[in-house]
Amino acid sequence: MNQYVIRPVRADEWAKVKELRIAALRDPAAPVAFLETLEQAEGRTDEFWQERAAGASTGRRVRQFVAEAPDGEWDGSVSVIVEDAGTTDIFDGAIECTQGHLVGVFVRPGQRGSGLTEALFTAALEWIWSLEEPVLERVRLFVHEDNARAGAFYRRFGFVASGKVVPMPTDPSAKELEYVFTRPA
Repeated sequence: MNQYVIRPVRADEWAKVKELRIAALRDPAAPVAFLETLEQAEGRTDEFWQERAAGASTGRRVRQFVAEAPDGEWDGSVSVIVEDAGTTDIFDGAIECTQGHLVGVFVRPGQRGSGLTEALFTAALEWIWSLEEPVLERVRLFVHEDNARAGAFYRRFGFVASGKVVPMPTDPSAKELEYVFTRPA
């Protein structure tokens, strides 16, 4: 794991953003890990991927972090969305405080358990805590009720179940569980 560089994506890396997302959606866990399907991602235009990479490379709204191997291959990613108080989230719920929201967590199967996910989360949280005006006091994420492996990792990292449960947008009979991580004192 020490050989990896954990860093934000750059705007010109849209082809790698696309490749890693499609790899994530091919993973057997994808149906309980992502709200997008492989077919949807493969159907998106190059312009979509260019805009996605550009939007996640600078500014305060969204940031995507990748784990880049010495050979240049990306083996993992996590994105952060800043949600503003008073807006509505993807589950149509009111956002009560300005906060970070981790999404798109993926590490290639051969790197799982290597510390790569921890390194990605550490970089994402460091970025979140560095933001000012307003300072973000918490980060959240959602995990599918059947994604036990991810839930165990989030708890081990320090996220705590908030008790908030929402229906999964792509399957309202399934539940998404909210986990939160409060800014360290």
